[in-house]
Amino acid sequence: MDPTTIVVIVVIVVLLLIAAKMAIRIVRQYEKGVLFRLGRVIGVRDPGLRLIIPVIDRLQMVSLRIVTMPIQSQGIITQDNVSVDVSAVAYYRVVDPVKSVVAIENVVAAIDQIAQTTLRKVVGQHTLDQTLSETERINVNIREILDVLTVEWGVEVTLVELKDIQLPESMKRAMARQAEAEREKRAKIISAEGEAVAAAALGDASDTMMAHPLALQLRNLQSLVELGVDKNTTVVFPAPLMSTIGELSAFLARENLAAASSSDKTPIKAA
Repeated sequence: MDPTTIVVIVVIVVLLLIAAKMAIRIVRQYEKGVLFRLGRVIGVRDPGLRLIIPVIDRLQMVSLRIVTMPIQSQGIITQDNVSVDVSAVAYYRVVDPVKSVVAIENVVAAIDQIAQTTLRKVVGQHTLDQTLSETERINVNIREILDVLTVEWGVEVTLVELKDIQLPESMKRAMARQAEAEREKRAKIISAEGEAVAAAALGDASDTMMAHPLALQLRNLQSLVELGVDKNTTVVFPAPLMSTIGELSAFLARENLAAASSSDKTPIKAA
């Protein structure tokens, strides 16, 4: 065979291989292919092996997977004039491959910028207490605003979460003092309520003892038994017993005085 013919055949084979490589495209399961022909969109190609016309066609792959995009920390002034640094994370996915390619140049950069702006706007409309306690509502508000803005780009924002809220040191100390004062307030209220309940119980107990005098004596004996458990040498006399002893002593003194007086008044008979 003529060497020139061999060279021509080799060149043709190489060109066919190059053309085949340029014409064959593989669309993966999580992708969609947007097909451009002479600069115009003619359709969307599903996953699998796809053939295009080299040079004339261009197949651009668009991922349909959910993308995790961190929103960098933003310095925000809340509605009550407190400076905070807030960072968040957003999750979005492409739902219209054609719009995500045609309507905007760089959908990732666009969503990042609009997410930062929306985060500052929404958090700035709330006070510090609302930002700390109503994060769920703030997350929903940010996501709804982003959905309205990104629907024209063929993108759906599925979730937005505030990730971190950094407070100034002075504000942290003030909140710590407030929390401490609140705990002391609750402790005093609980102590006062306990004293009120105890006073009411003691009042009921005193009424019962007044109605049943023996109950007080039984309580005194119980106290003596409890003191005797420790095997100490202390002798305790209940107050009612001491008063009873005092009354008995006074009674005996009065009786002795009366007896002495009667003996002095008795007349002595003459022998």
